[in-house]
Amino acid sequence: QPKIANLIKLNTNENPYPPSPKVLAAIQAELGDDAARLRLYPDPNADLLKAAIARTHEVSPQQVFVGNGSDEVLAHVFMALLKHDTPILFPDITYSFYPVYCGLYGVDYQTVPLADDYTINPADYCGKPNGGIIFPNPNAPTGRLLALDAIERIAQANPDSAVVVDEAYVDFGGTTAIQLVDRYDNLLVVHTLSKSRSLAGMRVGFAVGHPALIEALERVKNSFNSYPLDRLAIAGAVAAMEDGEYFERCCQAVIATRETLSADLTGLGFEVLPSAANFIFVRHPQRDAAELAKALRERSIIVRHFKLPRIDQFLRITIGTDGECKALTDALWQILG
Repeated sequence: QPKIANLIKLNTNENPYPPSPKVLAAIQAELGDDAARLRLYPDPNADLLKAAIARTHEVSPQQVFVGNGSDEVLAHVFMALLKHDTPILFPDITYSFYPVYCGLYGVDYQTVPLADDYTINPADYCGKPNGGIIFPNPNAPTGRLLALDAIERIAQANPDSAVVVDEAYVDFGGTTAIQLVDRYDNLLVVHTLSKSRSLAGMRVGFAVGHPALIEALERVKNSFNSYPLDRLAIAGAVAAMEDGEYFERCCQAVIATRETLSADLTGLGFEVLPSAANFIFVRHPQRDAAELAKALRERSIIVRHFKLPRIDQFLRITIGTDGECKALTDALWQILG
């Protein structure tokens, strides 16, 4: 978290709105009058949270795994489900932690190039031997969405491989693949409460899939840490999952701001990729992305620049409040002259 005065922070895809008021109330109730419960270990299985997730997504608690943020859930996925003799597959432009996990756990991998328009082509993941498949949907950092029938096609074509869909941003414009897990026992869908539920500071993630996949994750989790979620995180996460009205209202607010910002940046000459996430991926045909990021930082506005092949001229911009996005466009108007 940069130490910059009056910072407008649009670089880590945090939700611009606070979590549901019911989250704070649940945490206060869990603490009670003297916080005596904190001397006791939390429920190692987080059964209340698993039940709340199961109700929300109309699955059974036996199909739910929870962890300390989706990053921990993904780390266990790589160890439990993706470590095989054949390389796993994921896009060449995707979440940067995938190759990190492969290096940590000794998992071989092959990257699959995105199409010229930065979309995932499902045909590229069909008919190719692999030790598993993982990709975000919407993809990060591009924000581009893969349709549900395309995900189903990949799952059908790889019955002997785990197909992992990382849905950190799906609530901002996509349809979750959780509805497919009863049809495909090789499909695992990973979510986080950091983005659409505004709980990045609380570190809660989960996965939904066939009970056999969940059991494998539980075995690995219990080999590392039997208590990944503390008492307050469980209580707050349950409240967040149960407040569907607040969740929907925040998601719609982010979507509306995203569409306004996309139109404003298009008007400033930027190419804006279609996004179903709480960020947009943009580039300007006449201005260097690194220089734009530097000029914005000098104005206390931080966006994300990737120094990577194919995307080194793009900026990833988190959707902030309407006011923050207006400040961004005003600054870019000045920078671009």
